[in-house]
Amino acid sequence: MILAVDAMGGDHGPSEICRAALMACEEYHDLELALVGSEPLMTPLLEKAATSISRRISIVHTNERVEMNEHPTLAIRKKKNSSIRIAMEMVRSGEASGCVSAGNTGAVVAGGVLIVGRITGIDRPALGVALPTLNKYTFLLDVGANVRNKPFHLYQFAHMGNIYSKRILGVAEPQIALLSNGSEDIKGDDVVSGAKALIAKSALNFSGYVEGDDIPYSRADVVVCDGFSGNVVLKFAEGLMTASASLLKEEIGQRILPKVGMLFMLPMMKDLMARFHYEKHGGTPLLGVNGAVIKAHGRSKAPAIVSALRVARSFVGQNGVELIREELG
Repeated sequence: MILAVDAMGGDHGPSEICRAALMACEEYHDLELALVGSEPLMTPLLEKAATSISRRISIVHTNERVEMNEHPTLAIRKKKNSSIRIAMEMVRSGEASGCVSAGNTGAVVAGGVLIVGRITGIDRPALGVALPTLNKYTFLLDVGANVRNKPFHLYQFAHMGNIYSKRILGVAEPQIALLSNGSEDIKGDDVVSGAKALIAKSALNFSGYVEGDDIPYSRADVVVCDGFSGNVVLKFAEGLMTASASLLKEEIGQRILPKVGMLFMLPMMKDLMARFHYEKHGGTPLLGVNGAVIKAHGRSKAPAIVSALRVARSFVGQNGVELIREELG
């Protein structure tokens, strides 16, 4: 399996991307990676790798990159030699089975639509993320691909989320819900209530509305929303975990007895924080495009990129694109 990687994307490319490539190829022996980016920068980072690993990593040289603050669509159209565009062109041509990028989110979405192309019948793709909740994962989509939607878009997101939850995450009968400002039937704006009417008539296992505080309690397997709301929820969850860890350290540092107790609690606390840390859960699939496109967090270091590659490998291995195409055909 060959995956193309935008080695120049994110805050830590290409150094952490190259380190992740070595780690991933050591872990997954069926994996081959094409690192797209500056060859002079990447070659020294890879030269000490064992032959068994280095022979499965190739460099596709390019001298352009899309910066995090650039206009996504313009950058994809004008920077024809950018690392993110070439990685997606490799997916479109069949040279790679999928691609991973920690770069500009808008550029990933624009490239997915303009370069890889949408699955026939899909109006808009959606970014989905599996959030660790109380006793399982809740798949939230959209988390940033589309700021504004129509009811039919949310209806399609619900179907794609159902497929991903069932086939990739292994949930037998995913429970689908819409994110709203209340659980009562009278809640929601015109878009949300319109989507509710469409989804309720479908064969999906639809449970109605959930609120933001329902998500951590696993009250649905798939939660559907517009990209603006989903991105706010996701960023708030990330910030809350980071702030909670900082507050805990601060409080413990001010007291003697908690410091002693923390010696016994430290392994448990590390496991708890790791469970909810984005690095462990890797990439966000762009569902609805004609190839496996995985978006990694912009701050991703090597462990997070390895997780994103794991998501891409799983999605390709499970024929995720074909499953969506067949389901919505």
